[in-house]
Amino acid sequence: MTYAAREDRYDRMIYRRCGRSGLQLPAISLGLWHNFGHDTPHATKQAICRAAFDHGITHFDLANNYGPPAGSAEEAFGELLRTDFRLHRDELIISSKAGYHMWNGPYGEWGSRKYLIASCDQSLKRMGLDYVDVFYSHRFDPDTPLEETMGALDHIVRSGRAQYVGISSYNSQRTREAVAILNELGTPLVIHQPSYSILNRWVESDGLKDTLADHGVGSIAFVPLAQGILTSKYLNGIPAGSRATQDKSLDPAVVTKAIGSVRKLNDMALERGQTLAQMALAWVLRADQGGGGITSALIGASRPEQVEDCAAAIRNLDFTAEELSRIDAISEEKDVNLWARSSSD
Repeated sequence: MTYAAREDRYDRMIYRRCGRSGLQLPAISLGLWHNFGHDTPHATKQAICRAAFDHGITHFDLANNYGPPAGSAEEAFGELLRTDFRLHRDELIISSKAGYHMWNGPYGEWGSRKYLIASCDQSLKRMGLDYVDVFYSHRFDPDTPLEETMGALDHIVRSGRAQYVGISSYNSQRTREAVAILNELGTPLVIHQPSYSILNRWVESDGLKDTLADHGVGSIAFVPLAQGILTSKYLNGIPAGSRATQDKSLDPAVVTKAIGSVRKLNDMALERGQTLAQMALAWVLRADQGGGGITSALIGASRPEQVEDCAAAIRNLDFTAEELSRIDAISEEKDVNLWARSSSD
């Protein structure tokens, strides 16, 4: 069946300027890290992306290695671009990344010029695109000069492969260094993608949020729902088939450690008239109340109903000082950071 996007989609979302750039992002963006590989029916992927766009979610975030297998998420999204979004390309922000292992040998991961440019070309081919809107260095490479990595990003923009450049999981110090290099090259850093949630606040203790504000760099928080911990999914234990049972990126021990706090947060969300997921996203997106300062929150979804629930978070982004203090008191762990090693380099 031919897809016809809702005409009121832009009335259903709010958009925020990305740092000091001209780029605006939806407050909620959709990431295709999980549920867009060969282990998910294409019809499900299609329904998720249609629901996102119908709710004004114009930003779709990918990476070279998303799947499984690696590359299959970009292939699936490329098919959706041809069948569903062919007439809407200029309404979309499409991002991809390179940094983690993608192919065998010494040139298939990290941050060399060889790898980043080759990977970008492969991503464009898989999606059937002439360019992506944002291309990221997915992680800092301690063994490659930062000047080389940033120089590759600059070349990717100047050669027309991308409109903007970003970095992901770089700490405050490395971000300042990257900003300086890119400014000198004339291709400013537009966006940073760190992990950030109620249970994961390294961007605050590291000073990254202040660094981004000081340099006018936008931000998009990934895993703002702590890979589903900050939803209703685990309130009554770890259900069969959940991410915590799949031996992938979520350790069941992490869920068990956090569940007491999560149940209290859920009670608070209900008092606010929100689902737990909606309150967790609203907390990340809060403005001028303890330094929210996040441009967009990056969600994942396994079905379209989850997209609809998350998009509704924008209806209440305000917190009282008492609510923020209460959340701080409840979420004492604040260390569910599965990317601690990459963001500490």
